[in-house]
Amino acid sequence: MSDSKTTDIFEKELPEGLAENEYIKDRSDYLRGTIKESLANPVTGQVAIDDQQLIKFHGIYQQDDRDLRNERRKQKLEPLYSFMLRARVPGGIASPAQWLTMDKIASDFGNNTIRLTTRQAFQLHGIVKNNLRPTMQAMDQVLLDSIAACGDVNRNVMCNPNPVESKAHQEVYQWAVRISEHLLPKTKAYHEIWLNGEKYSTSLNETAEKTDEPIYGKHYLPRKFKTVVAIPPYNDVDVYAHDLGFIAIIKEGRLLGFNVTVGGGMGMSHGDPETHPRVADVIGFCFPQQVLAVAEQVIKIQRDYGNRVQRKLARFKYTIASRGIDWFKEELNHRLGWKLLTEQPFEFVSNSDRYGWIQGYDSRWHLNLYIENGRIKDEGEYRLRTGLREIAKVHTGDFRLTANQNLIIANITEENKSVIEQLVNEHKIKIGDEVSKLRRHAMACVSLPTCSLGMAEAERYMPSLLDQVELLLEKHELSEQPITMRMTGCPNGCARPYLAEIGLVGKGPGKYNLFLGAGHHGERLGVIYRDNIGEKDILSLLDELFFDYRSNRNSNEFFGDYLVRVGVVSPSYTAADFHFELKTAKAV
Repeated sequence: MSDSKTTDIFEKELPEGLAENEYIKDRSDYLRGTIKESLANPVTGQVAIDDQQLIKFHGIYQQDDRDLRNERRKQKLEPLYSFMLRARVPGGIASPAQWLTMDKIASDFGNNTIRLTTRQAFQLHGIVKNNLRPTMQAMDQVLLDSIAACGDVNRNVMCNPNPVESKAHQEVYQWAVRISEHLLPKTKAYHEIWLNGEKYSTSLNETAEKTDEPIYGKHYLPRKFKTVVAIPPYNDVDVYAHDLGFIAIIKEGRLLGFNVTVGGGMGMSHGDPETHPRVADVIGFCFPQQVLAVAEQVIKIQRDYGNRVQRKLARFKYTIASRGIDWFKEELNHRLGWKLLTEQPFEFVSNSDRYGWIQGYDSRWHLNLYIENGRIKDEGEYRLRTGLREIAKVHTGDFRLTANQNLIIANITEENKSVIEQLVNEHKIKIGDEVSKLRRHAMACVSLPTCSLGMAEAERYMPSLLDQVELLLEKHELSEQPITMRMTGCPNGCARPYLAEIGLVGKGPGKYNLFLGAGHHGERLGVIYRDNIGEKDILSLLDELFFDYRSNRNSNEFFGDYLVRVGVVSPSYTAADFHFELKTAKAV
């Protein structure tokens, strides 16, 4: 296949039998659809059916309050529709002006909260249809946009946000930004619909006159695509969980290049043996100036070979799993016209954040805050949102969103440190020492009441479950042991539960699949230990396992490694391994 244009499926009338989304993209006129007409329709709070898929490419999901569905149905009212919007923030770095804008939008148009996502993006909830365009225009004023924050394209590019170590970290971040900009859709639809066709004030104006899609083609990708950049020894971006990854190789403060990873992904479907999470493969090394070419050709391979018939099998991980990693490397080398070099040695020692005050190589200060499940809100004396707003008014550095849903107030001058420290204390903002090690390593997705895919609670339930697990750890004298615990309300894996030492995946109201045995640094998948269990059984099982772990672990042995070593679970390396454990768990 040529790497300069797409296959015949993109050039001719689409054949029958493809996934419905392919036909929606085909007739969308490069993501325009009838979005303008849907926005102008005063009769309903929703957008047209096809547009519900197309607005995802613009960073928007249509949602409704599921807590109120039945009551509104009884009153013969349509669901209480609103929209969730993600702002694209490459590498998670935002200016104080951008923070203040998102905070104001949350008040003016949202539900008075901001959520920091596991992909280092801002997420706003509760925006009604009439307020979508004003929201986009307000973001544009501070050089933020939401293009490609969702949809069948490359999404927000993640990068280790650590500003502490060396000048090379800034160089790596710049490559993350370049990847993000290079892989953006080139359609003018975004600025036509949301910015009234006016010239972009963002970097998107460089491509605003183009109508075609030289990288994606008319039909874009078969499914979403996620790219990350990791900087050892920290794997805070969970590089193995993503379609494409670049692991920075830094020696003596100098960026040499990147190891390339491909084929990771978290999602699966309950009860479907064809679906499974997958950890990425390291396939070689490239120099910095080769990064954009590698990223583009990887995208084009998925564009041309990804499954466009079954969306559940359309992610890049299935393309590689079905054709083999050797096939992929050969295809990539052919398209590049050169071969990746042998991967360079590296080591990960953590996939969590470092909390508290840290001074960087340039003597500036950085304050890493603990944000429970990424939710920025005021609650009682804990005035997190107000405090961060006041900090943004005086801060001269930047804000850095972490992949663990936390926040770094970064690049604080020595003169400004005491001012920010006073505001943190005044608003009772948590730095991290105030919470347990378990809680510092925990994440949950939003799930109910807004996510349409949620089968069980996650964000609203996780804190109370952590309270119970903390008591068990205290009982077994394990409170100081760092253990990763993550929860999602469905099997899509937004909070990356399959890479947590304790992973809980929603199966139904109050019921979860329990996954155990993942690597503490995100290098190995967990496997299912019990299927469809509630809180009582979860706590009972963990109580027994913590007792065994406390009694029989080796020195400095992580919980997931212990469970694999003693045979509580077997490590999962292939889809067959993963589903063998699933059958075993159901049989118990």
